[in-house]
Amino acid sequence: MTETNDQIQTGAVPAASDVPAAAEGQQEQRRGGGGRGDAKGDRRGGGGGRGRDNRRGQERDSEWQERVVQIRRVSKTVKGGKKMSFRAIVVVGNERGQVGVGVGKAGDVIGAVRKGVADGKKHLVKVPLTRTSSIPTLSNGRDGAASVLIRPAAPGTGVIAGGSIRTVLELAGIKNVLAKRLGSKTPLNNARAAMQALEGLRTHKETAKERGISLEQIYS
Repeated sequence: MTETNDQIQTGAVPAASDVPAAAEGQQEQRRGGGGRGDAKGDRRGGGGGRGRDNRRGQERDSEWQERVVQIRRVSKTVKGGKKMSFRAIVVVGNERGQVGVGVGKAGDVIGAVRKGVADGKKHLVKVPLTRTSSIPTLSNGRDGAASVLIRPAAPGTGVIAGGSIRTVLELAGIKNVLAKRLGSKTPLNNARAAMQALEGLRTHKETAKERGISLEQIYS
């Protein structure tokens, strides 16, 4: 299976066309013009509701940020020869504690990225953040041969990480953290290992509740 790297920019999805209003009361329009006013009222009412729905959808989409980590051209051997396609690794996050990693495969790059975004939103992870935009405790994640170590840092440290791990941490909203890759260099395995490490994080309050002890005993 041959693979090569490419870079793309996703285009905006075209909006749906408006449905034309039905031509009713043409005779009334010619006589008194009342039908024309009713038709305008219908168009305004229908268009207003559709416009509000579109704005709400755009606001929900604007909350999420998408970053393409890697795009590769892959081939699959089939009966008639080789079938070429593209594989995209996409990280989706809102920078407020939610992040996901998705993989999409399609015959074109745009389609692969769209599938990756949809897959990433299906596998979101909630990350507990501290007041200093860091993580509460040290965590370790593993996926395949990749192992990632993530630990909290003091304010002003920044995101000390690289590759796909840095992308995951930034889109999760973490601004002060130390991360180290141990093992494989594969971007997909590293991203999934970072997701596993973030998924295993627990706040001190949750830890005390699970152990059945008070919060003061955690710090003592």
